[in-house]
Amino acid sequence: MIERPGVLDEIRRALKRIQVVALVGPRQSGKTTLARQLVPSESLNYFDLEDPASLARLDEPMTALAGLRGVVVIDEVQRRPDLFPVLRVLADRTPLPVRFLVLGSASPALLRQSSESLAGRLETITLSGFSLVEVGVGAQTRHWVRGGFPRAFLARSLADCHAWRKQFIQTFLERDLPQLGVTIPAPALLRFWTMLAHMHGQVWNAAEPARSIGVGESTVRRYLDLLTGLFLARQLPPWHENLGKRQVKAPKVYFRDSGMLHQLLGIRSEKELLAHPKCGASWEGYALEETLKAVRPDEAYFWATYQGAELDLLLFKRGRRLGVEFKRMDAPTLMPSMRIAMKDLRLEGLVVLHPGVASYPLGEHARVMPLAALAGETLDTLFPPRRTEGKQRGAPRSPQKRDRSKRLGEVSRRVRKENLRVNAEFAAIENDPDA
Repeated sequence: MIERPGVLDEIRRALKRIQVVALVGPRQSGKTTLARQLVPSESLNYFDLEDPASLARLDEPMTALAGLRGVVVIDEVQRRPDLFPVLRVLADRTPLPVRFLVLGSASPALLRQSSESLAGRLETITLSGFSLVEVGVGAQTRHWVRGGFPRAFLARSLADCHAWRKQFIQTFLERDLPQLGVTIPAPALLRFWTMLAHMHGQVWNAAEPARSIGVGESTVRRYLDLLTGLFLARQLPPWHENLGKRQVKAPKVYFRDSGMLHQLLGIRSEKELLAHPKCGASWEGYALEETLKAVRPDEAYFWATYQGAELDLLLFKRGRRLGVEFKRMDAPTLMPSMRIAMKDLRLEGLVVLHPGVASYPLGEHARVMPLAALAGETLDTLFPPRRTEGKQRGAPRSPQKRDRSKRLGEVSRRVRKENLRVNAEFAAIENDPDA
């Protein structure tokens, strides 16, 4: 079992400051496992709405919930949207004897219902699968190939991983969506989902999938919004700057889990992935998701002009404007489009992330870093604040900066050794005929 202390701490902190916390995310992302670490499933404070016994206890929800104390968990809450008005009444009691943790499979209807009923009383935490920080930097290749869904990542063999993902897709289309009130035919959505895999990392254009499936552009837009609302796809919005240049205005589309992308592309192993035309786009999407998990920006965009300048990721956090590029190469360099982005977007800093272990500067306010280094960095070390006007250029590095450079070198060496070890173990499992 892989521990997720960061998420648990986030949930505990939220429960201390607000009455109701919603933990939402796709099915099988680990929500129930985390909740059971806070409240045992056999406790009277735990309601699993897929369990008939729990449903029966909630026939009279006000009576069932009013006498409870401490943390109360309601799992699969989207099955009973009528509970939200009850939670609002219970959350307004003074003093408040209870806090509610509700788990949902990221239904857009669930989010609307909860936000309308519990305005000012609800905080939402989104849970994805395992992050690179959680699985460890030595498992980066395995994490990229298999994705972060716990049962896919932890599967004993690639065959087991493939079988689980196949079953997930089938169950999602045939059972989960109808339970959420979605009436889209499963074959049509599967066809669109597969087409979306081939569009991963590209600017969205509704005309092509609409023409291929034989439906209107508004219909495929609805399909995309559905997968986005269920946290299976991401629409990264474009940023527009007042530059007098023609800029891209449509979002980029990505799969949020690299393993699910590979499943729909027919990719089963690292060897097949490295030979696939979507390999570079797959790594870009994987690195983008891990960056967003690590940095947790206030806002995130991409930027592109029709003249060819672009930036993979534009982040806003705590009033700072920061850029990230993703390059699947050993020694990235500062490209002309990066210089244009730094100037036109007035970036405070630019980081180029790559899958290797090297870390080095690319001139002032830009540098190359391994993706694995995100595990040990903070916002200010990723993007050091710019010098004040009074600070002289070329001044000797402070002891703190020398120590930081030394530690970065040590991290790079450890990452290299750990990657070699884990990749060797991973290859041995793949080549084991009995696995």
